[in-house]
Amino acid sequence: MLLIKNGYMIDPKSKVEGKRDILVADGKICQIAESISVDGAEVIDAEGLIVAPGLVDVHVHFRDPGFTHKEDIETGAKAAAKGGFTTVVLMANTKPAVDSVETLQYVLEKGKKTGIHVETCATVTKGMQGKELTQMSELQAAGAAGFTDDGIPILDEAMARKAMEEVAKTGLPISFHEENPAYIENNGINRGKASAHFGIGGSDRQAEISMIQRDLEIALETGAVINIQHISTKEGVELVRQAKKRGNNIHAEATPHHFTLTEEAAMEYGTLAKMNPPLREEADRQAIITGLQDGTIDLIATDHAPHSAEEKQKAITEAPSGIIGLETALSLGIGELVKKEKLSMMELLEKMTCNPADLYHLPCGSIQEGKAADLILIDKDKQWVAEEFASKSANTPFKGKTMTGKICYTICDGKIVYQE
Repeated sequence: MLLIKNGYMIDPKSKVEGKRDILVADGKICQIAESISVDGAEVIDAEGLIVAPGLVDVHVHFRDPGFTHKEDIETGAKAAAKGGFTTVVLMANTKPAVDSVETLQYVLEKGKKTGIHVETCATVTKGMQGKELTQMSELQAAGAAGFTDDGIPILDEAMARKAMEEVAKTGLPISFHEENPAYIENNGINRGKASAHFGIGGSDRQAEISMIQRDLEIALETGAVINIQHISTKEGVELVRQAKKRGNNIHAEATPHHFTLTEEAAMEYGTLAKMNPPLREEADRQAIITGLQDGTIDLIATDHAPHSAEEKQKAITEAPSGIIGLETALSLGIGELVKKEKLSMMELLEKMTCNPADLYHLPCGSIQEGKAADLILIDKDKQWVAEEFASKSANTPFKGKTMTGKICYTICDGKIVYQE
């Protein structure tokens, strides 16, 4: 048995917060009360700490199979646990892509050995080629958590519609990477001040806007549950806001880097701040924060995208896009949103626990008697420097930065999987 004493519990699912003791036995929460005393239990004194549900990230890349020099399922899970994530949903753009039951089962079986809950999406189209749909019902039966061709937009409107019609039958979410290459000369850098700085064409904001507009309309027509991934433009946020008034099947996510940084960071850090979609302008960053405040954006997801140092040392037009994010996400949320009074801790945790869990129909994201003991203990005021990473990769503009808010314990199924 494990007894967490004297912690300040915050459960966004029930909207309950306050001083509570939590007793864990056989991997489950068996009692929550103001005071619990049990002989023989291992005790964690959580005085001064927040006790929250384990974080849930529905947009991560563990690069396994196929690109394990960047990350693998084991190292990705360690990074997740260190960052407070007890459940992750992997993207399917591996090699081979997760477009078959065989590859899906490889990922899920390897994930079961990590100590956290590792789920995965399957691809929408075979080989992510945008030409032929995968066997969605078959992949759902084998355990796919959702569907996405993340990294590659589905340009054919008829194919996008057909995909949403099929996904609507499954009840699972379909997530879209919204970037039309017709508006992009060099991806990963905003067309504007940053592209001018590097002397390249960059990625125009219309690349995202046009795709979001199209896919929201199709989702509203088909009833498919849709997630607009890593939103980056103020226009995109407004399109989602208006679509949400017309249907409850519309969802959107923001990354910590998009609500923290602007294109100036790309100019300062170069390839370490190159990502798709790119960091944009301050007005876009503020629109994302407003979207988080009013519920237009209901998820925070990291888009954890590890790359090797050698890859990121290439020229700005050649280096791959993406940054790691699992180990800094909560701290960025606390520092940028909670400490600056943009969101309460309850609201931040809601977007990182029960909201993503509910969207993907996952049995996590809350603190309830009888449920799995997936818990984190947070020192929300502790400062630390982002230097050593559990991930294989270190491609982030936040390396060396002082962060506020630290994970002290991560507990998954009642077992301590990370301790500071």
